[in-house]
Amino acid sequence: MTEGVLPGRGRAGSRQQLPEEVAAYVRELIISGQVRPGEFLRMEPIAEAVGVSNTPVREGLLSLRSEGVVQLVPRRGFVVAPFTEQDVRDLFWTQAQLAGELTARAARNITSEQLARLDTNIEEYEKAAARDDQPALAELGHQFHREINLAADSHRLALLLNSVVRHLPNRFYAEVEGNVAGSRQAHPLILEAIRKRASRKAQSLMADHILEGGDHLIEMLRKRGVWSDEQSTA
Repeated sequence: MTEGVLPGRGRAGSRQQLPEEVAAYVRELIISGQVRPGEFLRMEPIAEAVGVSNTPVREGLLSLRSEGVVQLVPRRGFVVAPFTEQDVRDLFWTQAQLAGELTARAARNITSEQLARLDTNIEEYEKAAARDDQPALAELGHQFHREINLAADSHRLALLLNSVVRHLPNRFYAEVEGNVAGSRQAHPLILEAIRKRASRKAQSLMADHILEGGDHLIEMLRKRGVWSDEQSTA
């Protein structure tokens, strides 16, 4: 699904700013269905999970409030805001448009060295899938998409994409049924289109790949009972 559609999320080196690290953690709790609309978010367990004090937790939750992800109930605390299947689809649709255009530009600009790194990435992804190494799958998926986004050489467009994908899950993507199989099928096809400089085909393949990932996530959330029947059809 979105397994590596995150173009600029750091992996090594310095930690994120603490409130943003909290916000990222809570976003993934929500989008993975671990906490549900209407549930209150207790600060202490979040602080313990992230390894911070309550102050950055509150700051992180306030930033999520400004995004409409959580709501602040006076004298009670922060609660997960309602969201629908269409809200999830809208995030993936926006991501698909931006990532698709970046892929088209990558097909025009990519170097032989970048193509070689993508070939190696696909080989390593297959090995990780064979041993069911979910952390490696998440990392390799991220690297595949990041390499394409870098090859596009469109920094501002990649920043726009990053602002969208920060709302979407990454750490647990390999656990969502269909994602790994979908990536094993889609990534080689995308790479082949890029290698042939077939920019429009590469764009279409990437967009379809991301939208399919959105469908997988929505199905997982349905199975976890995140939405009632009325909400799921809203």
